Amino acid sequence: MPCGDNRNKAKKGRGISMKKAIIKGTGRYVPPRVVTNHELTQWMDTSDEWIRQRTGIEQRYWVPEGDEIGPSDLGLEASRIALKRAGWTPSDIDLIIFATMTPDVYLPGSGCYLQYKLGLDTTPALDIRQQCTGFIYGLTIANAFIRSGFANRILFVGSEVQSTALDISTRGRDISVIFGDGAGAVCLEGVETDEQVGIIESTLNAQGEFASALIMELPSSRLNPRISEEMILEGRHYAFMDGRSVFKHAVKRLGEVAKETMEKAGLSAEEIDLFIPHQANLRINQAFARSINLPEEKVFNNIQRYGNTTAASIPIALDEAIEMNLIGNGSTVLFLALGAGLTWGAVIYKFAD
Repeated sequence: MPCGDNRNKAKKGRGISMKKAIIKGTGRYVPPRVVTNHELTQWMDTSDEWIRQRTGIEQRYWVPEGDEIGPSDLGLEASRIALKRAGWTPSDIDLIIFATMTPDVYLPGSGCYLQYKLGLDTTPALDIRQQCTGFIYGLTIANAFIRSGFANRILFVGSEVQSTALDISTRGRDISVIFGDGAGAVCLEGVETDEQVGIIESTLNAQGEFASALIMELPSSRLNPRISEEMILEGRHYAFMDGRSVFKHAVKRLGEVAKETMEKAGLSAEEIDLFIPHQANLRINQAFARSINLPEEKVFNNIQRYGNTTAASIPIALDEAIEMNLIGNGSTVLFLALGAGLTWGAVIYKFAD
């Protein structure tokens, strides 16, 4: 991993000056439409109690019906907030990294749409498709670009509009009650320092053997035709998830990757001020915490209010945790996620004093 190459030097703390990827600003944005569990009961056989018991979710945000709003639009609003807090203008951006599993259109990527909406001319935009682990992969990629000297100021955006692709019926309730729309943005800047700050360590993993456990099949280039009326009637254009399998893998892998990343960084759980996991299911996060004996107050959860916003979930949670003064100057945070692919990973970040 990019951070791992110099981990022995990093452990020594001061004395070795190198470029570090530092968070300069964060922002989040969700659409104005709030959808409660009670509202879902008009479309499917479910209840507030059923949803809360299985997921912990109380509400989520969906884009308004009838409006053409894509992830680049939500990402634009989150980016404007992050840029203002960083003291940047759009022209300061060297690279945009855009993570989403729900692009505005099949092609091109949403990063190019965001680039144009920010008023930029030829600034490069990189789209990544790691779904729920988009922030983990994106942060690690940004760190590598900054340390290599390719870019110094990078805008990361995780944004999703999932509500328009949900089977809002009893048939699709296991998936539809979970997901929400939203965007989170982070401005990362390379800073020369001998302090042990910024992205301290990262770990990335994938296991395609279990790709079918969480999949949206259509439209599919491996099929001819890519989509048909028969396929639509079968519901193959909606997401499918083997919930039990994903839950089992998530609890196991999240505990493993948290321990592995802390070991690589030479840190203990007591030295991590806050764990911010992907917000897929409150029960997964609670089981993860128990698996490595973490007290409840050290794990940040906001899925109750947002649902699962996939690539946006960790940057939204990060922005909210900062706003709530749970983390700040000098804090050490461990981000971790597991998602479709299957992919999973973790990043340890330390804020400068």
